[in-house]
Amino acid sequence: MVDVKKIAVVGSGLMGSGIGQVALMGGYSVVMIDIKEEFVDKGVAKIKEGIEKVAAKGLLGEGQSAADVMAKCSKNIDLANAVKDCDFVIEAVIEKMDVKKDVCKTVMDNGPDHIIFTSNTSTMSITEIGKESGAPDRVCGMHFFNPPPLMRLIEVIRSEDTSDETFETAKAAAASFPCLRGDRYIAPVLKDAPGFIVNRMNAPVQIYLSWCFDQVDQKGLDWVQLDADAGGKMPMPPCMLTDFVGIDTMYHVMSYYQETLSPDFKQGKVITELYESGNLGEKTGKGFYDWSQGRDAIKSKIKGAEPAGLFDLNTTFAIMLNEGCRVLDEGIASGFKVIDDANMAGMNAPGPFGWGKRNYENAANILNELADKTGKNYFRPIELLKSGNFSKMRK
Repeated sequence: MVDVKKIAVVGSGLMGSGIGQVALMGGYSVVMIDIKEEFVDKGVAKIKEGIEKVAAKGLLGEGQSAADVMAKCSKNIDLANAVKDCDFVIEAVIEKMDVKKDVCKTVMDNGPDHIIFTSNTSTMSITEIGKESGAPDRVCGMHFFNPPPLMRLIEVIRSEDTSDETFETAKAAAASFPCLRGDRYIAPVLKDAPGFIVNRMNAPVQIYLSWCFDQVDQKGLDWVQLDADAGGKMPMPPCMLTDFVGIDTMYHVMSYYQETLSPDFKQGKVITELYESGNLGEKTGKGFYDWSQGRDAIKSKIKGAEPAGLFDLNTTFAIMLNEGCRVLDEGIASGFKVIDDANMAGMNAPGPFGWGKRNYENAANILNELADKTGKNYFRPIELLKSGNFSKMRK
């Protein structure tokens, strides 16, 4: 494996700064790279703030001060120059394929012969990113969950061209990045596919949510009624969660899956109208809810609302179980335990297979009824779910 000593993080935004922080906490020298000095300065300041908080809690290595750790952090706005002495690169730039491909090509053209390039993309093809780089065997995915210092999961994705050495080096590097909420969980993604493991398994839940949103609109109900359906059993109910994540994020993700997985991912009327109006959720102050009074005010309204009778948690588990079976069927993950553990580490929520082993026949019925009701045949249960044979694919 490559002896990784110096890591370049390309992109100094929220994800990039979090990745830079955990790489520094792992003992590496780190260079933060962005296209403007103001961007990289802001990212480094965010890292410094995070490291100082960790130091104040006594969670840095023994005898290490925040200053000691930050002394290993440098910055650069010249990508070609910055990677000349790096061993490993983690890209966390905008989710646009042409930008990611350009970054990858520049790294491979200017870095040492052993340099490994990894992309933090949440959905895009790693194979496509590395295809024209000149060294696709040294390209793989390394998908962190937000925020990287707190979320335990890192998915390491093997492209069609990734070498064994690259894959093993990336897994070892990922495992060395400390997490403040327990041990890192590294999920090997054995096949490059849209959404990888966790995002892929949760993807068709977005179809269901979009259908629910349109039903609320058609029936003249209130958004709090749909959120009341969750009955306090979710950390955030559907409308509130979508506002928090961002209407634009849901819109773009569904558009990508519409192109790569199924036309059934086409977004509904409500999501489209919110996106086009610029009411994108918490970050714009308005989406499904007015956020000017804060999260607690919204929670209070939901608590007192009459449920709409549309959204059902068992339905979401059935949808996730079916998609998890697709992940197994396509050889993306080695077994259902990896999928369940990854979901817990990345989403702080149980995966569907524990529930599914007891309820797969009921799940198949739920899914067929849902497909009939919504007209979305992507919900139909696949053979691996209907047979229950997924239960034999633990590891």
